[in-house]
Amino acid sequence: MSAAIIDGKAFAEGLRERVGALAAGFTAKAGRRPGLTVVLVGEDPASAVYVRSKGKATEAAGMKSDTIRLPAETSQAALLDLVGQLNADESVDGILVQLPLPKQIDEQAIIAAIDPNKDVDGFHPVNAGRLATGLQGFVPCTPLGCLMLLKDQLGDLAGKEAVVIGRSNIVGKPMAQLLLGESCTVTIAHSRTRDLPGVVRRADIVVAAVGRPEMIRGDWIKPGAAVIDVGINRIDAGDGKTRLVGDVAFDEAKEVASAITPVPGGVGPMTIAVLLRNTLVAAHRNAGVPLEKSAI
Repeated sequence: MSAAIIDGKAFAEGLRERVGALAAGFTAKAGRRPGLTVVLVGEDPASAVYVRSKGKATEAAGMKSDTIRLPAETSQAALLDLVGQLNADESVDGILVQLPLPKQIDEQAIIAAIDPNKDVDGFHPVNAGRLATGLQGFVPCTPLGCLMLLKDQLGDLAGKEAVVIGRSNIVGKPMAQLLLGESCTVTIAHSRTRDLPGVVRRADIVVAAVGRPEMIRGDWIKPGAAVIDVGINRIDAGDGKTRLVGDVAFDEAKEVASAITPVPGGVGPMTIAVLLRNTLVAAHRNAGVPLEKSAI
């Protein structure tokens, strides 16, 4: 029997609708809209497309969206000065500096300069520490979106064995911390893990975020496991065309798993939806307006 397809697009649309309704309530109480400012340095085409998508989604949710575009030759000092101004601006609830940055700028220095209470990307070391120690903070959007999909599909995750393939600060590490917080038994694996197929076969939950197209094969998957594929890889489809695939061999894995995210249409739509959710949370905290945690 083929796996249930986890529809991240539909879930994300529902989340965005809930965020929009709550944003309207915030605006009525606070007298202003929640505000997200995105900083784009340079002209990376993929980043430019992503930033435009974020802007449209933010406005559609009833929030204030500002995009600041800087030339590729912008100095680190100038960018740090801008971040400082945004930190001090009470109309800005969320600050997002689009990565990657030009080579003359230290990304970690910029991330560390953002006010942790406005760090809606969840990349600041303070927020990483809060996640690791079980305290309240902002969580990176993609892993939080993955967790939402898993809990919607499986319900209580306690006691399940989870394998996260990938160890990045953006997805792998925070994903593992989130699963630990749900009382899973968690293994972080990666491309150099010995007997990676054997490690994956133990898992009730597989989260693939290694960045290699179709690396995780169907016979690696434990029958009945839930598979979350974070990978987005563009490969040659012949005749000069390309297609998107994940880190999991989807056609193989769906014949073994109980549930699986497709690529595209799985995890991808969740990232921007969770960014809007984080911005809404930041606005409530910064303005001192209560927000029930269960609401989103």
